[in-house]
Amino acid sequence: MKKTMLFLLLSFLIFTTGKAVEVENVKPVKNVILLIPDGTSIGAVSLARWKQWYENPDKPNLFIDPYICGTVRTHSSNAPIGDSAPTTSCYMTGYPSITGFVSTYPWHDGDNDIYPTDPERAYQPLTTVLEAAKMLQDKATGLVFTCEFPHATPADCSAHSYNRGKYEWIAPQMVHNDIDVVIGGGVSILTDDMKSYLQENGYGVMLDDINGFRSYEGDKMWSLFCPKEMPYDLDRDPAKIPSLEEMTRKAIEKLSKDKNGFFLMVEGSKVDWAAHANDPVGVTTDFLAFDRACGAALEFAKQNGETAVVILPDHGNSGISLGCARCTGYDKLSKDQLFNNLSQFKLTAEGLAGKLNSEPSSEVQNIFKKYAGFELNDNELKALYHCKGYKNSPIPESERSEKGVEPSLYSGSLNSFLSKLITSKTCIGFTTTGHTGEEVFLAAYHPQDTRPFGMHSNIEINHYLCSLFGFQGKLDELTKEKFAKHTDVFADYKYEIIPAADKKGFPTLKVKNKRKTLEIRPFTNMVKTKDGDIKLNSVVVYVDKNNTFYLPQSLADFLK
Repeated sequence: MKKTMLFLLLSFLIFTTGKAVEVENVKPVKNVILLIPDGTSIGAVSLARWKQWYENPDKPNLFIDPYICGTVRTHSSNAPIGDSAPTTSCYMTGYPSITGFVSTYPWHDGDNDIYPTDPERAYQPLTTVLEAAKMLQDKATGLVFTCEFPHATPADCSAHSYNRGKYEWIAPQMVHNDIDVVIGGGVSILTDDMKSYLQENGYGVMLDDINGFRSYEGDKMWSLFCPKEMPYDLDRDPAKIPSLEEMTRKAIEKLSKDKNGFFLMVEGSKVDWAAHANDPVGVTTDFLAFDRACGAALEFAKQNGETAVVILPDHGNSGISLGCARCTGYDKLSKDQLFNNLSQFKLTAEGLAGKLNSEPSSEVQNIFKKYAGFELNDNELKALYHCKGYKNSPIPESERSEKGVEPSLYSGSLNSFLSKLITSKTCIGFTTTGHTGEEVFLAAYHPQDTRPFGMHSNIEINHYLCSLFGFQGKLDELTKEKFAKHTDVFADYKYEIIPAADKKGFPTLKVKNKRKTLEIRPFTNMVKTKDGDIKLNSVVVYVDKNNTFYLPQSLADFLK
C-alpha cells in the first residue's frame, strides 16, 4: 500500500508539475506544426550550417536559427540514450517508454526506470497529441516524412505497438486513424484493403504519382512514393519525387482549409539514416533539406498569425564532429581545407553506390570525377573491388576479402565503404554508428512568443504541445476512455477471443448479450454488428503479450 501511494505521489509530481514553461501562461493557438529531424545531433546542425555558408556566402544562417530557444534532454523510460520509437512517443504522449515501443506504456524495469512506472499499465496504448487534437477539437491532422509510413516517428503520432517493427499492426492503425493528409514513403506497405478503406472514406490515394500529388484538388489525401523509404534529398529525381519542403507546403495547403485548425508533424527521417551510415554528405544535405521545410512552416506561421511551430530532434546519432584525431592540425585549417572536399560530392554514399552498380567497372573513375571531384587511388580502387555489395567488380564475389586491402577502407558493404571513403577526404569524425545521449536543440515560433526557453525534458515538451491546444492534462483522461481493457469494458457480458485463422491474421473479440453481438477487429476503427458496422473515432489495439484488446469504454453502450 505504501509503495502504491509513493508511486502515485511521484507520478503526480513528475507528470503534472514538469513544465517546459508555465503552461497556464501559454497562449493557445489554432494550428501546431511539429518538425522533427530524426537523429540530429548539434554537431550535425553546425556542420550543415557551415556547409551551406561555404557554398552560399550570402546564406550564413539556417531558417531555424532565429528561433533556437533551448535544448531537450531526450531518453527512454529505462535508458538515457533513446531510440526513435520511445523518444518521439514521449513528445506525443507525455510518458517516456522503452526501446521499440510506439506510444505504448513501458513495462516496469525496477531501479533502471528513470521515472516511476506503474506495472499495471504495461503495454497500454497511450493517446497522442495528434489523436487528441482530432478527438477533442475536431482538428485536421497530417503527417509528412521521408521514411516508410509505419516507421517509428510517424507511427508514434498515430499508432500503438510494443514492437516498432510490426508494420502489419502499425500500418492499418495509421490508415484507420483517419489522418487527413499523409505524404511520404511506403507504397509497397499500403495493402489493397487499406487503399479501399481510404478511397471509400473520401481520400485521394496517389502512389508514385508526382503529378497527382501536385494537382489533386481534394482536401484528404495519402500520397506515397517508393516501395519503402524515399531517397536522400541529394539523390532524388525531382521529376519523380518531391522535396520535403514541397511535401510540407502541400500538407499545409490542404490542412489549413479546416475551420477548426490542424496538427501537422513533419519528419526529416533520413538525417538519422545517414548518421547511422556515418555519411557526412547524407547528414548535411538531408538536414539542409529539412531546414528548408522548416522555412516553409515558419513562413506560413508568420503569415497566418494563429500557428505555433516547434522544431526539435528525437535524439542524437553518431557523435558527428567537425574535427577529429586522425586529421592532424585540423584546428588550424582554413574553410577551404575543411569544406571544399565535402562540397564536391553530388551524391550521398547510397547514391554513389547506386550509380556504381548501374555502370560497368570501366566507368568507375569517371563516376568519381563527376560526382565526387576526385579519382580513386590504387588502394581505394582495390578496396572498392573487394566490396561484396559491388555488383560490377571484376573480382568474383567468392574471391573478395579484406586481405591486402587498406584496413581503414575495407568494408563488406559498398555503402559502408563509400561512407568511409567520403569521411577520409574530410576532417569530420564519428564516435559510433548508433544513437547518442546528448541534449538536442529546441527551436520554436509562437505568434504571442510564449515559447519554451532553456533546457527541458521530453515530458515537458509534451506538456508544452498540449498547452498550445489548451488540452493540458487531458491525454490521460482520453487514454482511460479510449484504451480501456476489454476485460473491464465487457465485465458484465459474455465474450471470447477467437484466434486468427492463420499466422498472418489477427484474433477477433466477440461480445454478446441476449439481442446484440459485437465483432471487434484489432488495429482498425471498425466494429461489426448485425445491423452494420460501427465506426469509432479511435483505433482498437490488441496486445498479444497479455491477450488484451484496448478499446473505448463507450462500446459497452451498444449492448445496452
